[in-house]
Amino acid sequence: MSALKDLKFYATQPHNCSYLEDKQAITLFMDPDKDLNPALYRHLADIGFRRSGRHIYRPHCQGCNACIPARVVVNLFEPKRKHRKLFKKNQDIVVTRSEAEYDDETYQLYKKYISTQHRDGDMYPPSMEQFKSFLVGSPEFCCYYKFWLDDKLVAVAVTDELANGLSAIYTFYDPEISQTRSLGSYCILWQIEETKKLGLKYLHLGYWIKDCKKMSYKIQYRPLEVYVNNHWVTLK
Repeated sequence: MSALKDLKFYATQPHNCSYLEDKQAITLFMDPDKDLNPALYRHLADIGFRRSGRHIYRPHCQGCNACIPARVVVNLFEPKRKHRKLFKKNQDIVVTRSEAEYDDETYQLYKKYISTQHRDGDMYPPSMEQFKSFLVGSPEFCCYYKFWLDDKLVAVAVTDELANGLSAIYTFYDPEISQTRSLGSYCILWQIEETKKLGLKYLHLGYWIKDCKKMSYKIQYRPLEVYVNNHWVTLK
């Protein structure tokens, strides 16, 4: 952890929590002037930090520890029957890897996803500036895994490639096609398998919040490791 000892962090003022009603949140950010190299990022991910655009952050709320970092230990994960069925249903999807760069097809899919799935969130309405800041202005270790069905882009998994695993930053997909194909779940399952193929240990899923329905999907990928009291423990 010597790589972390000289880092500076800054806390925001309290603001409304995006996940729990009537809660105030405080976010801790790493000094934005510090160069983020892969080794440093791995250390930060291992103690529960996440990335959004060029910002590295972690919740730092007073009197609340609801946001719990979670990761899948991919070699321990055994797909359930519903997962195997989902793989079979989507076996005609082709996945390609590309750099995290702007292209109109990707943006239009993002715009459709936000406008349909997250009209009640702080990312609505979507904008070009927002998209570029969040998902294009990314470090060199970020990539897009693009999911294609009959040459049509139907999902994008924005993923960071770490020395010991992959980190699922954000996923967006075609809501209409997802009604029958559960594309959000499929993208996670695919990333678990890709992590295995790459010989890596973990797929980081971000924060799990027990009392937030939007986060409940993450516990289906058990055994899940969660970061509690400065230690990773297994949630079976």
